[in-house]
Amino acid sequence: MALSLDPEIAQALAPMAGAMADATPPAVGDIAARRAMWEPIIGAAGTAQPIPDDVKTSEHHTTADDGARITMRWYTKDGAAPGPAVLFFRGGGYIFGHIDLFDGPVSRYVSASGVPMLSVEYRRAPEHPFPAPLEDAYSALRWLHAHAAELGVDRDRIGVMGDSAGGGMAAGLTILARERGGPKIARQILIMPMLDDRTTTPDSHIAPYLLWSYDDSLTAWPALLGEAAGGPGVPATAAPARLEDATGLPPAYIEVGQLDVFRDEDAAYATKLSRAGVPVEFHLHPGAPHEFDSIAFTSDVARRAITDRIRVLKSI
Repeated sequence: MALSLDPEIAQALAPMAGAMADATPPAVGDIAARRAMWEPIIGAAGTAQPIPDDVKTSEHHTTADDGARITMRWYTKDGAAPGPAVLFFRGGGYIFGHIDLFDGPVSRYVSASGVPMLSVEYRRAPEHPFPAPLEDAYSALRWLHAHAAELGVDRDRIGVMGDSAGGGMAAGLTILARERGGPKIARQILIMPMLDDRTTTPDSHIAPYLLWSYDDSLTAWPALLGEAAGGPGVPATAAPARLEDATGLPPAYIEVGQLDVFRDEDAAYATKLSRAGVPVEFHLHPGAPHEFDSIAFTSDVARRAITDRIRVLKSI
């Protein structure tokens, strides 16, 4: 029996598939075209579901080591008791997206879990290649730890979360924080994370169902890493799949769809963490492509995934 889309996901994807059938995919290296194509789709997906009215936001800023001013958005639920908090990193392959496009998903996580989140406007490649985006993330982590008391946050219960490139960012940040001796991260929640710059050989079984393609990866990783992409000198903080020793990293929740370019690297990362004694919860969703949860949000598989994420957020 061949791999195929989950029927509910296929139904939700049908209008998009029809609209994109005659469109020519952007060429490898064409970042502007990808921004123009994907940012409206992300924005529409983010507002396709109601944005909760019990979540308030406030803007904050911090300064990266190179002097850059980093914008952060703090989401809190009315009446939430002091406790954990989560740094959130948006997707976008490191090359597109803004925190505004993820207001909906972040607000829904906060409303459902009661856990406040700090969404970070890290800088994008290729204008700001590695390590700038990760240093932005680290600056945000330090800021949250420094302001924990006034925000009602327990410093020992700060987690990191992200999807796609944001998941890779969250994973890389846990490695960087370990290298630098802190600040402490209590949990990493990696949603279909982008972890390996060496994933370039197409899998014919999943190729017909890809939303994020191999060409997209062949565009995004060189934008982030330059000529080093795919070579021997890439650090694990940039591409966490390069990690050799996972000892001491925070417990991880990892999930990915079976029809996702990142499937194999995510499964391998879950195994690598497990072999180092890191507690791991891993989900492989059959029939699910990249970002299935935002496109087919009424599907059973998306509902299960969101329920699991909320459960893990509450457990931090």
